[in-house]
Amino acid sequence: MSGSAERGSAAIPLSRAAGAAPSAADVAAPQERYLRWQQAVAAAATVPVGLTPRELVWSRDRVRLYRYHGAAPPTYPVPLLLVYALVNKPYIFDLLPGRSFVEFMLGEGFDVYLLDWGSPGLEDRCLGLDDYALDYLPRALEEVRRRAGGERVSVLGYCIGGTLVTLYAGAVPTAPIRNLILLSAPLDFTDRRASLFARWFDERYVDVDRLVETLGNVPAELIEVWAQMLRPVENYIGVYLNLWERLDDPAAVESWQAMHRWVHDGVPFAGTAFRQWVVDHVRGNRLVQGTCTLRGRPVRLEQIRMPVLLVVAEQDHIVPMRQTTGIVDRLGSRDRRVEVMPGGHVGLMSGRQARREVWPKIAAWLRARSGRPRRLAGRGGGRCRWGERSPVGAR
Repeated sequence: MSGSAERGSAAIPLSRAAGAAPSAADVAAPQERYLRWQQAVAAAATVPVGLTPRELVWSRDRVRLYRYHGAAPPTYPVPLLLVYALVNKPYIFDLLPGRSFVEFMLGEGFDVYLLDWGSPGLEDRCLGLDDYALDYLPRALEEVRRRAGGERVSVLGYCIGGTLVTLYAGAVPTAPIRNLILLSAPLDFTDRRASLFARWFDERYVDVDRLVETLGNVPAELIEVWAQMLRPVENYIGVYLNLWERLDDPAAVESWQAMHRWVHDGVPFAGTAFRQWVVDHVRGNRLVQGTCTLRGRPVRLEQIRMPVLLVVAEQDHIVPMRQTTGIVDRLGSRDRRVEVMPGGHVGLMSGRQARREVWPKIAAWLRARSGRPRRLAGRGGGRCRWGERSPVGAR
């Protein structure tokens, strides 16, 4: 040891001789670092996120539909709609420049839209999964179709967003979905032991009716505690040690702050939807059992016949892989694929490997199923110019 003791990149000076009183510099250095660490944590609440240019193109109640704008017009005629879960904000798709799935897909030539469910108030406590899947989602799809001028839309559903899209596609065989991408979507609860969430929500431990009747909506703070307690040491200690070790790397600090803001920027779960989620899906597994209905409509996985890509994470402790891949053989689609990626649940959108490994595979799969690319003006002849639509069915 020559002058410092290290833990990761955080160096603590040892300029004094053994047994000697610490010098002013020895005391000041860790104190200054600790102050910077505190400031970095506090600043996370206001770090800018979701910076890709967008416009609001449709709204109903608290639900918003946005269209993103890239540096160039889209080259593929089939638009892409992103649908996230009900209990977090969707800027995980557009975290930071350089770490934005939206930015990446715009650069790949796709016309990208985002459905934001909003944050339910107490007056929304009676919203159910059927309201999200059969009212808001179809209307958003119709607006995307109208603006894109096509017949069908590619849809990417992440986490419970994927569940909602699956419910809609399984209940409405004529759904205008060209391609369906499901990222770590909780769908198959056959093995409830594989999920700590599923075990916690067992009827022996949680009276879901009393919970909803008492609270109306499930508070975001309670949902956050549930998620944090899946890995308490990592979530309450490890993440802060990680920031300490990377404190001298401004880019790493900014990334940590953006993720920290998103993790703690939750949304309440509408009470009726939560009750349906726990009773019908986590406990009842009705989608896989074939007994799921929405407003009297049967939801059948075999009615999902469009191309389907399922993307799962090997170390996903929130939605174990089998909860997503368990539906593969039940789908009616003949064009279905499973991609198993390294990392965890959130890492599919924010991890270090996401831009290099996950997103390119999603883009490549979509390119092959999104119609003939438009040739932009000035980039050669023989193909459609921007604004001239090639047939939606072209490959």
